[in-house]
Amino acid sequence: VSPGIYARAYLEGRITEDQLINFRQEVDGKGLSSYPHPKLMPGFWQFPTVSMGLGPMMAIYQARFLKYLHARGIANTENRKVWAFMGDGEMDEPESLGAIGLAAREGLDNLIFVVNCNLQRLDGPVRGNGKIIQELEGEFRGSGWNVIKLIWGKGWDELLARDKSGKLKQLMMETLDGDYQAMKANDGAFVRKNFFGKYPETLKLVEHMTDEEVFELRRGGHQPEKVYAAFHAAHNTKTGQPTVLLVKTVKGYGMGKAGEGKNTVHQTKKLSDEDIKYIRDRFGIPIPDSQLADIPYYKPADDTPEMRYLHERRKALGGYLPHRREKADEHFTVPALETFKAVLEPTAEGREISTTQAYVRFLTQLLRDQALGPRVVPILVDEARTFGMEGLFRQIGIYNPKGQMYTPVDKDQVMYYREDKAGQILQEGINEAGGMASWIAAATSYSTSNRIMVPFFVYYSMFGFQRIGDLAWAAGDMQARGFLLGGTSGRTTLNGEGLQHEDGHSHILAGTIPNCISYDPTFAHEVAVILHHGLKRMVEKQENVYYYITLLNENYAMPGLTAGTEEQIIKGMYLAKEGPKMTPRVQLLGSGTILRESLAAQELLALDWGVGSNVWSCPSFNELARDGQDCERWNLLHPENEPRVPFVAQQLEKHTGPVVCSTDYMKNYGEQIRAFIPKGRSYKVLGTDGFGRSDFRSKLREHFEINRHYIVVAALKALADEGTVPMSKVSEAIAKYGIKTEAINPLYA
Repeated sequence: VSPGIYARAYLEGRITEDQLINFRQEVDGKGLSSYPHPKLMPGFWQFPTVSMGLGPMMAIYQARFLKYLHARGIANTENRKVWAFMGDGEMDEPESLGAIGLAAREGLDNLIFVVNCNLQRLDGPVRGNGKIIQELEGEFRGSGWNVIKLIWGKGWDELLARDKSGKLKQLMMETLDGDYQAMKANDGAFVRKNFFGKYPETLKLVEHMTDEEVFELRRGGHQPEKVYAAFHAAHNTKTGQPTVLLVKTVKGYGMGKAGEGKNTVHQTKKLSDEDIKYIRDRFGIPIPDSQLADIPYYKPADDTPEMRYLHERRKALGGYLPHRREKADEHFTVPALETFKAVLEPTAEGREISTTQAYVRFLTQLLRDQALGPRVVPILVDEARTFGMEGLFRQIGIYNPKGQMYTPVDKDQVMYYREDKAGQILQEGINEAGGMASWIAAATSYSTSNRIMVPFFVYYSMFGFQRIGDLAWAAGDMQARGFLLGGTSGRTTLNGEGLQHEDGHSHILAGTIPNCISYDPTFAHEVAVILHHGLKRMVEKQENVYYYITLLNENYAMPGLTAGTEEQIIKGMYLAKEGPKMTPRVQLLGSGTILRESLAAQELLALDWGVGSNVWSCPSFNELARDGQDCERWNLLHPENEPRVPFVAQQLEKHTGPVVCSTDYMKNYGEQIRAFIPKGRSYKVLGTDGFGRSDFRSKLREHFEINRHYIVVAALKALADEGTVPMSKVSEAIAKYGIKTEAINPLYA
């Protein structure tokens, strides 16, 4: 698709010949991206089109979000349309058709799909033994869409008008897609014999035509007048339905023997002089033979009627496409951190909460902000009650374009299930891909609608990046801004739901997306500081990042914010609790609920073994690793300057002893910072490598070897390795805590 769009933009004067020459040569900043990528061409491409299938799904939710904005009075989107262009081969991707039912249910008459049905995939026919257009027509009509088919060019109109026997229509329906492909891969004589020649009546219809004229009978997608008519009909449809155009074309149209209709067309990388001349002649491009070997770009002079018409039409239609807005014109001030003091303060004596509850408290307070509150978009995938968010149902309502036509069964309850035409919550049902596509629509609204929105999508953390990672990658490409909340996180913390639910690697996956900022907080105040900082970056500063924060369903007392640690929390590491002043010493690192195991290990080390320790909360090993890598890169490229010191090293350099890390995630999560531990210090990492299973949390933490006892043993072993304590102390600890030394490695268990 992109080369055609670039060709048009070149004619319009929006990109230069130098940029065309540098197609797929982007490193120096003067080229064009191979596919549509907002990250690489932020003022040009609005949406990425890959991986295949994501475009159709995201288009549906973009159209739905335009309706949402209008219903809530945030933006007037009444006359806006979302056009999505895709191929018939792409429709085999589950995501391509997976949400078309929602589009019909929600009455998305602002949505138009254009499916280019050239009948071919990369390797061969899409439906060689069938008819993809009729198949798709059934899928869309059955789902409640308005279907427009653009099959034949105007040359066929006269033949169809003369088809008194109905044999031509019969022949058209009988002919399989694999045979239709063959018609365009050959010549007019082949078409006359193998298509029209099937019935005497149809053969007679073309007896007055030459073979060349027979071959020139176009398919609808190559007839400009009919394309215009189909697009006009789609744009002006008033049925209250989404519309799909099924457009029949030829793959490699215009290439002739070089590839038109052939299975090899996608792999045709070079054209012969003869092929180039054929294309020139077929499309009437005014380039003389003397210049043809150089394959020059052709662009009419600016004062020609064609160019004047082109620019006049674009101006009349509101501007050039594609075009992407990089920042919203709006400006918001994020409430001060103190606004969320209920989350920042210690819990009352005897009171225990989870970080999920802390998040809900923060969100509830944010919703009360008169300016920013209405811009919050809570997105759910049927888990509000799991996360204690059902109180929002009545407070802000669930968006439904039809309102609530039924009486909810819990209407007499305070927190009843309230749907509303102007509801604020987007409830997607059991549909993580739909939830993510909704989140992307809200997270890119600053660009698509010039409206800053703040989406919060909360879900089981295991069903985020692992399940819809491709959409998360696309969100990075689209410069999305918002919050992803991985609830019930931690391989040993969501203890009852077993192997498929227990997440021990979402932060590793999050770390693969450059503009995804991820945190695994332990305490309520960390949640508040991180969320507030994210709002400052994404709303006030309009930075193109998004946040992933894991939340826990384990309750415990919260210590409250220590003044002055906010910046360290954001950087990923701060001193949570300094231990007794005794030697030898170790440094204990942790995140999430497993930090509490480190705190318990601190007490055991002092009480049972006379070892002092400090406990460091590390809300983001990903951010620590990125900081360390930045320092290493700068030092490599500036060998004569004073070296920069990674933040991890800065924090630990004044605190002696080996370092032990334990998290509820795979060892690779903590291993990322090994290179940035101060030189000469041992670093031991505990983690939850292996499949999860159901049991008590204490049993799971013992199984994965990350609990307080394993932390103590790891600390003593590190001290013994450096000769500070005898190795027998390690054996004593193993015996004292009943550790099974011959148990199978949990990675393989």
